[in-house]
Amino acid sequence: MADHVQGLAQLEILCKQLYETTDTAVRHQAEKALVEFTNSPDCLSKCQLLLERGSSSYSQLLAATCLSKLVSRTSNPLPLEQRIDIRNYVLNYLATRPKLAAFVTQALIQLYARITKLGWFDCQKDDYVFRNVIADVTRFLQDSVEHCIIGVTILSQLTNEINQADTTHPLTKHRKIASSFRDSSLFDIFTLSCNLLKQASGKNLNLNDESQHGLLMQLLKLSYNCLNYDFIGTSTDESSDDLCTVQIPTSWRSAFLDSSTLQLFFNLYHSIPPSLSPLVLSCLVQIASVRRSLFNNAERAKFLSHLVDGVKRILANPQCLPDPNNYHEFCRLLARLKSNYQLGELVKVENYPEVIRLIANFTVTSLQHWEFAPNSVHYLLSLWQRLAASVPYVKATEPHLLETYTPEVTKAYITSRLESVHVILRDGLEDPLDDAGLVQQQLDQLSTIGRCEYEKTCALLVQLFDQAAQTYQELLQSTNSSAADITVQEGRLTWLVYIIGAVIGGRVSFASTDEQDAMDGELVCRVLQLMNLTDSRLAQAGNERLELAMLSFFEQFRKIYIGDQVQKSSKLYRRLSEVLGLNDETMVLSVFIGKIITNLKYWGQCEPITSKTLQLLNDLSLGYSSVRKLVKLSAVQFMLNNHTSEHFSFLGINNQSNLSDMRCRTTFYTALGRLLMVDLGEDEDQFEQFMLPLTAAFETVAQMLSTNTFNEQEAKRTLVGLVRDLRGIAFAFNAKTSFMMLFDWIYPAYMPILQRAIELWYHDPACTTPVLKLMAELVHNRSQRLQFDVSSPNGILLFRETSKMITTYGNRILTLGEVPKDQVYGVKLKGVSVCFAMLKAVLSGNYVNFGVFRLYGDDALDNALQTFIKLLLSIPHSDLLDYPKLSQSFYSLLEVLTQDHMNFIASLEPHVVMYILSSISEGLTALDTMVCTGCCSSLDHIVTYLFKQLSRSTKKRPAPMASDDRFLHIMQQHPEMIQQMLSTVLNIIIFEDCRNQWSMSRPLLGLILLNEKYFADLRNSIVNSQPPEKQQAMHLCFENLMEGIERNLLTKNRDRFTQNLSVFRREVNDSMKNSTYGVNSNDMMS
Repeated sequence: MADHVQGLAQLEILCKQLYETTDTAVRHQAEKALVEFTNSPDCLSKCQLLLERGSSSYSQLLAATCLSKLVSRTSNPLPLEQRIDIRNYVLNYLATRPKLAAFVTQALIQLYARITKLGWFDCQKDDYVFRNVIADVTRFLQDSVEHCIIGVTILSQLTNEINQADTTHPLTKHRKIASSFRDSSLFDIFTLSCNLLKQASGKNLNLNDESQHGLLMQLLKLSYNCLNYDFIGTSTDESSDDLCTVQIPTSWRSAFLDSSTLQLFFNLYHSIPPSLSPLVLSCLVQIASVRRSLFNNAERAKFLSHLVDGVKRILANPQCLPDPNNYHEFCRLLARLKSNYQLGELVKVENYPEVIRLIANFTVTSLQHWEFAPNSVHYLLSLWQRLAASVPYVKATEPHLLETYTPEVTKAYITSRLESVHVILRDGLEDPLDDAGLVQQQLDQLSTIGRCEYEKTCALLVQLFDQAAQTYQELLQSTNSSAADITVQEGRLTWLVYIIGAVIGGRVSFASTDEQDAMDGELVCRVLQLMNLTDSRLAQAGNERLELAMLSFFEQFRKIYIGDQVQKSSKLYRRLSEVLGLNDETMVLSVFIGKIITNLKYWGQCEPITSKTLQLLNDLSLGYSSVRKLVKLSAVQFMLNNHTSEHFSFLGINNQSNLSDMRCRTTFYTALGRLLMVDLGEDEDQFEQFMLPLTAAFETVAQMLSTNTFNEQEAKRTLVGLVRDLRGIAFAFNAKTSFMMLFDWIYPAYMPILQRAIELWYHDPACTTPVLKLMAELVHNRSQRLQFDVSSPNGILLFRETSKMITTYGNRILTLGEVPKDQVYGVKLKGVSVCFAMLKAVLSGNYVNFGVFRLYGDDALDNALQTFIKLLLSIPHSDLLDYPKLSQSFYSLLEVLTQDHMNFIASLEPHVVMYILSSISEGLTALDTMVCTGCCSSLDHIVTYLFKQLSRSTKKRPAPMASDDRFLHIMQQHPEMIQQMLSTVLNIIIFEDCRNQWSMSRPLLGLILLNEKYFADLRNSIVNSQPPEKQQAMHLCFENLMEGIERNLLTKNRDRFTQNLSVFRREVNDSMKNSTYGVNSNDMMS
């Protein structure tokens, strides 16, 4: 016993060191020792001793967390009796020690919740031992306030625990437990919490008493956890607020038809202190979002009328709303009024006119106080956006009054943003304009709100714009104006330009009238006049924010009024012609191009403006008719003939601080490439002329690389800029004639320079990634542009270059050894991913006959494939799925290899084959549908190959190649691999939301035919896990699945199986929906 006590003392010291010390070395040692303790065999008994005799709260915390780990482990789980003992012990411990430290109570309740969740389906003598949750808690609820708090917290924590999926157990098991808990206990828990809240609100609450305050808080949290439960297993993403329907089960109808539940929460809001009311409002947000189908129309109208009454009461007594948390939750509640009910239903509510007036006033006041709770404005704007969008569709005879109130909201938003400008400058506050995402979101909402009663919006904008522009002009002309005043006016104009862009972007073609288009014209004229003024001053000074607003305006204007779909007779053009003399689309396009060239000339050093300007040029170059009009403009011809750094400073190589800032060059050259192609035809001279600056750059790099002493930084910059430009051109040239000109220009003359760059700078991703990406683009047979003549060996030569580059890069990158985890993607995996994409593009490009290589003893194909294997084996499985770009390029390459180069895969070493198969197995359950579909396809190719080999070996055909035998042999030695995949695919089809059922069905037939015995066992275990009355139906589903299926993999047979499978899935789902149990699918997975 003595050594036990000594051991305890030692543990207590370690706990103190872990939680209290500031010395990291000591903490690290303690952590190490405690990890050893948790893994020791006598951990369980020591934890009990710590709880019994430990003198500090920290040792109790350690005991609770260790026990949680023990009960959660999936390998070697604790026996049932032991878990029941731990549960009972914890409940007694909490009951006899109500005054533990808060974090210890929390950890012990967490332990109880974890045991209950994981043991939910455990039986002892036909009794589900962990399900009598409410009985466990009742004794706490009948005792003192402290005990009551513990009891309520237990229920709250348990609801939360069961609702959250954990990563260590399969999702199917989690959903099964969650559904069973929902059906058996959740409504009782919710009713209990409502009853306790009713009792509490009935008493005169003494909320200065801390314990009563605590109890009320826990009760509200419990109610919220019940209402926030994931009833049907849909919400995977906690952060999105758009899933605003709460899927309350039909069996809960009574609680919502009875208005007292709703009244309870509204009454609580008015009677409890502001610190707790955000929780009440959170519950109300969930109640307001109950699915529509829970009610019939009359019931829904009654429910909505109570809801609107409650909202009106809060708006009439807004004492608590100045608290930011309350205000935020209340804004969310208002937004739900429209997301779940239709305008036609809202206008029928008895005091709708009064409520819409109160909401409008509340919104206007909120917008005017722009500095208060800026994140809550989103919900108010979303309410008005939805209201405004519904106006054309409302059939009700009652007036909706939005034509009165929406303009007030629009006006409040616009004027408050303008008024904020000088306050922000004066007080040095954060400028909302710097948060582009937030501004964009609000403008999208405003674009719909402002289009309601558009005449008023335009009149307001014209008036405000004219005032600001006039003041601005006067300030510029005056000699004694201060810089601060000019900045304020520029800030106001920036907001106005953004807002004008947004309302123009809100134009809906079917609902817009000639008058509205003429008003758009008024607004556009003003922005263009302002642009002329600011552009004329760029040589002295410019305002970056105002320029970004202009670009946003141009983007919206282009989307609505330029392109193939727009009516050219639009009143907008008439107005532009009267005011600015712009008579048609071509002249307007010349304004666009003028602006683009001006920006590139003056703002070449400003990355945000350059990249947005080039994006605009790129978007313009995509339209069929606009690109043809653009080419005729002299400014565009100037760009095509003078794309050098003296005209466009961003193309210079000495001014960039960073190699990755050159990305925008690709966009620039993509647009130029499209413009060049319009009239290029087969004119090689014009092409050579266009390429002159790039030819000169290549010659410069070649010159540098040929000497031993050269300026490495300059060589890298020149090369990276050049390959980024070329990639843009290669991407744009998607026709055979133009692409062949580019190919002949680059090959063979300049290919060696690219190869040399990879050899020299393989360790510098800023240099290699652009080169590899260019190569991947060159070998990509986009729109069948890579078609070589019958007598041309270019396809094979191009593949040799590709193989050489992959081999050079691959072998060198592998010499880097261990790369730190935080740099591994940038330094290594990104380049590897591009190599995989390049190899996939060339293998599936259909311009190389790969059989030729072995025939003529050329090792280019073997080298490329062997390098692929070396690279693959250097990447851990987890990384293949953790980095989306890598997983997409790897799995799509694997699909091509298994389809066309199965002989190569069959000849690999056993450990490589196993690596590839386990990567497919893991990819089958990936979240990315593309990856999952690629895995199904690869698996199908492998299974088909195996099936063919097996059929051959039984028919005593001539001896197959040694590699085929070997592959068969590997598969026969490791049948569990294929069986595991059979079970995974079947599980996904039966139990999960299978989004690519067709793809899943293709490999499944082959898997079944290769493992008929295992499939029979699997089937029996699924059937037997059903409740007795369902077993016959499930057995029949499996019978029908194989009905009429023959033992071959011919297309006709496969198609029949795919049809059977969709019927099978539907029937199994119907059968399980009606079942109170699910299927314990993990037994078959383990």
